[in-house]
Amino acid sequence: MDRRTFIASMVGAVLSAPLGVQAQQAGKIYRVGFLWDSPAVWPHALEGFRQGLRDLGWAEGRNIVVEYRWAEGRFDRLPGLAEELVRLKVDVIVAPTSIYAGAAKRATSTIPIVFASHADPIGSGHVASLARPGANATGLTIIMSETMAKSLELLKATIPGLTRVAVIWDPATPSHVPGLKAVEAVGRTLGVRLQALAVRSATEFDSAFSSIVQERAGAVLVLSTPVFMGEAKRLAELALTHKLPTMFGPREHVEAGGLLSYGPDRADLYRRAAAYVDKILKGANPADLPVQQATKFELVINLKTAKALGLTIPQSVLLRADQIID
Repeated sequence: MDRRTFIASMVGAVLSAPLGVQAQQAGKIYRVGFLWDSPAVWPHALEGFRQGLRDLGWAEGRNIVVEYRWAEGRFDRLPGLAEELVRLKVDVIVAPTSIYAGAAKRATSTIPIVFASHADPIGSGHVASLARPGANATGLTIIMSETMAKSLELLKATIPGLTRVAVIWDPATPSHVPGLKAVEAVGRTLGVRLQALAVRSATEFDSAFSSIVQERAGAVLVLSTPVFMGEAKRLAELALTHKLPTMFGPREHVEAGGLLSYGPDRADLYRRAAAYVDKILKGANPADLPVQQATKFELVINLKTAKALGLTIPQSVLLRADQIID
């Protein structure tokens, strides 16, 4: 082989190599782990994630398999479920909120992790910074402290004479401690006294509402967590039984009969989380993918519940609503 022929053959080999790699990757079926509470918790968001994958060309069963693992309200199951996904050698793990992302982080430091609505990724230590996450986790954050503070402001605007609000929170949810502090700070500014009630499971709801009634709170603010979301209907029924206006984060609470909700559009967040999965499967390093913040927030009002409570929603609040349920 002469020198010219040898060089030509080498160039041809170099040029053809990427095409070969692309062809091999194109035929691969990727495996995505999805660690979450239940398909009944934030179903709009779950469908948003699936739609996001479809929009990007991923079809479950054709070029991607999603391994769903449901905790069903039992946080004690999370370590085992996360470890199971690691043993399956999934290409990426989607763990939507702080509790689930934490379980995934403890199970692996190498498999990429995408969160979809993390309340405080920096404070929890899951990322080094929003601009440069620096490890194996990235995704989207809702900055719950700011959202909960805004929720109390909206609750006060809805009931101008409000002077005492009960706040139901979960000590096991990492974002609730800073979220509660933010609400307390806003409460002082608004002249609203808070009654903080730590609730660790659904079995404590009855006693919590008994305490709320005893302390004569005028309304209830419920901090967002999957445990409470799974009991949305029961919380709404308890509030109606005791004639208490309620403010929640997820809209599903209002659809179940709660009065108000203010929070990020989770369907939008989960659609955007699918884009992170897409980038990672195409070779991006999660350490270099900046964490993005929620950009769409929605106020939802249930007028049927307001009527049952004998409450008239001020026009100024109705005009700010993104959706009104009649």
